[in-house]
Amino acid sequence: MIKASQTADYIVNWLQDYIDNTPLKGFVVGVSGGIDSAVVSTLCALTGKKTILVEMPIHQGRDQVSRGKKHLNWVCENHENVEQVELDLTDTYDGFVRSLEKVADINSSLGTKMLTLSNTRSRMRMMSLYALAGVHQLLVCGTGNKVEDFGVGFYTKYGDGGVDLSPIADLMKSEVFELGEYLGVNSDILTARPTDGLWDDGRTDEDQIGASYDELEWAMHLQSKLGNHPKDSDFANDREREVWSIYLKMHLANLHKMQPIPICTIPESLKK
Repeated sequence: MIKASQTADYIVNWLQDYIDNTPLKGFVVGVSGGIDSAVVSTLCALTGKKTILVEMPIHQGRDQVSRGKKHLNWVCENHENVEQVELDLTDTYDGFVRSLEKVADINSSLGTKMLTLSNTRSRMRMMSLYALAGVHQLLVCGTGNKVEDFGVGFYTKYGDGGVDLSPIADLMKSEVFELGEYLGVNSDILTARPTDGLWDDGRTDEDQIGASYDELEWAMHLQSKLGNHPKDSDFANDREREVWSIYLKMHLANLHKMQPIPICTIPESLKK
């Protein structure tokens, strides 16, 4: 549980202080129709700084599009400092896939192909956000939460992980929902099953991960208390053992996203 009112004020003040110490004017946020981007876009709007909210569909499901548009309209109606932009990247994405297929056998493994192309969608959106940020002198505001960013690494490296600042990265997913309810985010978003929106078949985050966010939060708390090697007696049942296995496997596999880029430090003896 969080103190939603104080937490919202704290983040808004943090965003204001951060931007005031730069030569830039405000924020750009990609809005997907999910809870994380809804909360971040609302918090940025509350700063009073110039805020551009960007919808970037790529073969997007209708329900995601409608939730996103409803949220965009609500924020813009209530905040004069906010404007919305739609960049339909579907044709750009399709053109890239056709070009890639000419030089790479991405059809050799269906799973590899789908993951590669879903990450490509995320990276195209990152490029679009930075292009708008550069034109308007804004910062790209991230929408990742603590479970995704520091637990299982459930984001695309140099995609949605490519941002200038992260206002909700210290909040668990459940806490983001609490904040969203306090901020007045519409019920369609609050009740929707979380999804990254990168797959044509509409799969949810839980479908991909194999565990719910509540279960992953439990695993993160267990890791913080017991490290990476809890005893068998620390699990109450087989499902807890399964969730822990899912969590730890993803955490270790995605550490390369969460840790600084390795640098090969050259010994001074090799430098003239």
